[in-house]
Amino acid sequence: MPDQPPEPCLVMVLNGPNLNLLGLREPHIYGHMTLDDIAASLEEQAQRLGIEVDIRQSNHEGHLVDWLQEAGARGALAVLLNAGALTHTSIAIHDAIKGITVPVIEVHLSNPHAREEFRHVSFVARAAKGSISGFGAQSYALALDAAAALRQ
Repeated sequence: MPDQPPEPCLVMVLNGPNLNLLGLREPHIYGHMTLDDIAASLEEQAQRLGIEVDIRQSNHEGHLVDWLQEAGARGALAVLLNAGALTHTSIAIHDAIKGITVPVIEVHLSNPHAREEFRHVSFVARAAKGSISGFGAQSYALALDAAAALRQ
């Protein structure tokens, strides 16, 4: 029997509140790309890397918690998480990250540390494997490369 190619590794890309407004909301901070633009770019990159991406967005904290738990149940390689403003407030998301064995990579378009003081605290970062921020839409691409490197 010939060798079968391995199943692609799953990386879940989870986006929190207001990220559905990318391209419209404060483009001087977040850029002009929409979330759909970023998703299309990630899907192309994932195909080159031999990775399957599952990209989702919700304005509801509980959905993000459920999806993090789902990533654990599905044995995902990694989660790329841009929790939006919930980054700075959600102990529930922090606890969901701590409750799974899947590495979570925190992603931000802007650099939270160069912005308002309340954005300097990240409950996500306290539980995540690492963080990538400040590179606009490229932050997602860098995070996907980091996730792919976890296979090695």
